[in-house]
Amino acid sequence: MYTANSNLNARLPAWRSYTLMGALGAGFALLVGRAVYLQAYNREFLQEKGEARYSRVLKLEAIRGMITDRNGEPLAISTPVQSIWASPADMDEMPSQQQIGQLAKLLGMTAADVTAKIADRKRDFVFIKRQIQPELADRVLALNIPGIYKQQEYRRYYPAGEFLAHIIGQTGIDDKGQEGMELTRNATLAGKPGSRHVIRDRRGYIVEDVSSVVKPQDGQTLTLSIDRNLQYLAYRELKQAVDVNKAKAGGLVMLDAKTGEVLALANIPSYNPNNRGAIDPARKRNRALTDLYEPGSTMKPITAAAALEAGTFKPTTIIDTQGGRMSIGPATIHDAHPHGALTVEQVIQVSSNVGAAKMALSLGHEYHSDFLHSLGFGQVPHTGFPGEAAGRVRPWKTWRPIEQATMSYGHGISVSLIQMAHAYMVFANHGEIKPISFIKQVAPPPGKQVIKPETADAVKKMLEMVTQPGGTATRAQVVGYRVGGKTGTANKLEGGGYSKNKYVSSFVGLAPASDPRLIVAVMIDEATAGQYYGGTVAAPVFANVMGGALRILGVPNDAPVNSIILPGMDQQEAAEGTM
Repeated sequence: MYTANSNLNARLPAWRSYTLMGALGAGFALLVGRAVYLQAYNREFLQEKGEARYSRVLKLEAIRGMITDRNGEPLAISTPVQSIWASPADMDEMPSQQQIGQLAKLLGMTAADVTAKIADRKRDFVFIKRQIQPELADRVLALNIPGIYKQQEYRRYYPAGEFLAHIIGQTGIDDKGQEGMELTRNATLAGKPGSRHVIRDRRGYIVEDVSSVVKPQDGQTLTLSIDRNLQYLAYRELKQAVDVNKAKAGGLVMLDAKTGEVLALANIPSYNPNNRGAIDPARKRNRALTDLYEPGSTMKPITAAAALEAGTFKPTTIIDTQGGRMSIGPATIHDAHPHGALTVEQVIQVSSNVGAAKMALSLGHEYHSDFLHSLGFGQVPHTGFPGEAAGRVRPWKTWRPIEQATMSYGHGISVSLIQMAHAYMVFANHGEIKPISFIKQVAPPPGKQVIKPETADAVKKMLEMVTQPGGTATRAQVVGYRVGGKTGTANKLEGGGYSKNKYVSSFVGLAPASDPRLIVAVMIDEATAGQYYGGTVAAPVFANVMGGALRILGVPNDAPVNSIILPGMDQQEAAEGTM
């Protein structure tokens, strides 16, 4: 006979039922509240976390604009490359040692380096190796390692290499300008990157696009004023001169006398911008724009122009050079060779320090200072090039007679090579000077009349006399063309005084003298092979570069092809004074 269990008929206390129901209800309410909170108040956070697991915004790189010379020849171009990157957060597990070893071998890395890059599992982006050949990137992806991807980038290539390095500059690994025009015009060249919002699966493959693609805006092409052929000519001749004279460095600037455009600018030593390794910073210096030097006798035509413009002298005015010695207080100014009475033209031709000093001392301090500033001395050239130097002209109120005298022949004043080339433009353009430009001009820019045309033409005649027998620069002559210019030889400043055996040798000139088309300035720093005068070290570089450039440009001759007249065996070539 079946007997019922009395425990089954036992009645539970009512409070236990209510407690259980209350606990269940509270738990349910808590879940509902949490759900409402997450959906209503923390929705963006959840969506962000969820999308982070499958959603990616891919950067679409813009192609950096090309840099060309004035004739359209490429000077800087961008080539497509691939970069290998990883997303450790997308890796379900670390790649095996075999996979890491294969990856490292392909990329020329060590297994330890690869492991270190992907060790942090919280990171969703890290570069493994940048800017490799596309074929190599495909071999890497063929390893099928989860979380390893490729990304297209662009690498800059410079076809002209070292002979245009100081003008073009270079970019870094992120394709941003670091030197030269690459830096100055980075905003124009860089363009704007685009983007692509996609959904990826767990292996990194794109499933679909979430939104429309924002196309990148490629950079603009930059057309420089530089002529690649003239640049190569300038670099070759300058390098040869530095090597032959065993010099420390050298610089050369070539300007279009009509427009102010820089047609060539060379510096020695140089560097290869295609080399991504460490480069000596000294080799990166654009000495023609950033380095200052005392110009020596190349300043004398400027002094003569100031005296003629002031009306205190005429080209035929006689100056007593006192046998090449002149005392100012305790100091004495010397000429390289003793002379007596010289005209202003002859002072420039034989490069008399005494004659130049007497012209300068006839000028008022303020007028003399303003004249130098009107030609750009003591002021930034405003070429737009990074690091360009202003040079130094002492405040005129502090000038002592000896300081004004020495400035007349280029001591006690500091300039850059491009400033000297720019100043000589007044002699090539009938007294007008135009701004310097590294960008090709559509039309010649407006200029500024600095001196009267008759003054400019008178000094231009003196410059031509310098290259004739009896002058200091017969080696500057060019076959078939009349040329004019001025030599400079200056003792270098060293330890608060002037060195006795270190010089800066220079020459600044123009051609053809009948209607100047080009201005070329040459500077050789510390020639140590025996010769150091500007007429024997820098003038021949001018002759070779100017002659080649005029022929390349097809400039008509303005002199017979047998126009060169060198000093005879019994005639000593004039040498300028230094200190």
